[in-house]
Amino acid sequence: MITADRIEDAAYEIMGRAAIDIPEDYENGIRSMVDRETGDLSAFVLEAMLENWQAAREDRRPMCADTGVPRFFVKAGNEARIEDGFVALEERLRRATARATHDIPLRPNRVHPISRHDNNNNVGMNAPEIDYSFEPDADWIDITTVHKGGLFGTDYRMLFPGDGIDGIKRFFLDVLLAFGKRGLACQPAIVGIGLGGSKDITMVLGKQAACLRTVGSCHPDPDVAKLEDELKDLGNKTGLGAMGFSGISTVVDCNIEVGYTHTGGMPMSVHCFCLSSRRATARLFPSGAVEYRTDPEWFTPYMRRNSVSWESAQTSLRQSV
Repeated sequence: MITADRIEDAAYEIMGRAAIDIPEDYENGIRSMVDRETGDLSAFVLEAMLENWQAAREDRRPMCADTGVPRFFVKAGNEARIEDGFVALEERLRRATARATHDIPLRPNRVHPISRHDNNNNVGMNAPEIDYSFEPDADWIDITTVHKGGLFGTDYRMLFPGDGIDGIKRFFLDVLLAFGKRGLACQPAIVGIGLGGSKDITMVLGKQAACLRTVGSCHPDPDVAKLEDELKDLGNKTGLGAMGFSGISTVVDCNIEVGYTHTGGMPMSVHCFCLSSRRATARLFPSGAVEYRTDPEWFTPYMRRNSVSWESAQTSLRQSV
C-alpha cells in the first residue's frame, strides 16, 4: 500500500525540484539554440537564461520570481492501493502545496477571482488542479507537478475540415506572432498543440502536450510527428527570437496531441510553456520506494489507445511490428 505520508513527502519534494531545477531536456534544447542564434539581443537572453538556471541550482532558489500556478497530474496504476483512497491523496497534495509555498518559497499566486482574497498558500477552491490518468498492469502511482504561468500563452480557434494543414499552420503562426509582439509568452517555449476532441478537451490536450512531453519526443503517429517538425521549423522562421527580440529562437520544440472530434469541426489550441519549463515527477511504489525524474511519461500507449478495449489495442500493436 502507498501511504499518505509518503505521498505528501514526495509531492513536497517535487515542488522544490520543479521550482528550482530546469529539466535537462529543455536546458539541452536551449543550449543547442545558442550557437545558431543570429540576433544579438536574442543570443544575450539565451545566455542569461543558462546563467540564471545555474544560479538557481547553486542557491537553491526558484529560477523565476513568478513561480507560476502549481498543479498536479496523477497517473495511477490499475492495481495501486492508496492509504485512505484518493480523497486522502488530494488532501496530501494540497498540504504539500501549502508547505512548499512557505518553505521554498513560492509566490502565492492563487486568489479568489472576485474578492481577490489570498489564502497565501496557493490553495483554494479548485486549486491546485489535479488531473488523472490510469495505467494497466501497474501498482505504482506517478505524481507530476507543473508550475505553469497562469495568465497568457494560450489561445483557441475552431477550425473546420476544409481549413486543412494550411489552416493549422496559419493559426499557429497567428498565435506565435501575437504572443511574441505583445509579450504574451516567454520564448523560447515548448509549444503544445491540441487538435480535435471537444472544445474543452482540445485545450486539455494542448496544455498537456506543452507541459508533459519532453524536448525531442515524437508522436507515434507519423503524420502527427511530421506536422510537429514542420510547425517547429515554421515557428523559428517568424523573425522573433528569445523574449520577442529579433532572432530565430522561438520554439524549442512543438508537441501535438490529438483526439477524435466531431466530423464537422477541427478545434485547435496552442499553448506555450514558458522559458521556465518547470516540471518534476515522483513514482511511488507500494514497497515505500520513490523514484524521481523530469520526464512525466504521461502519454503512454494506453493513454493513446484507439480501440474499445486495451487488449485489442495490444493485439493490433503486436501485429503492426
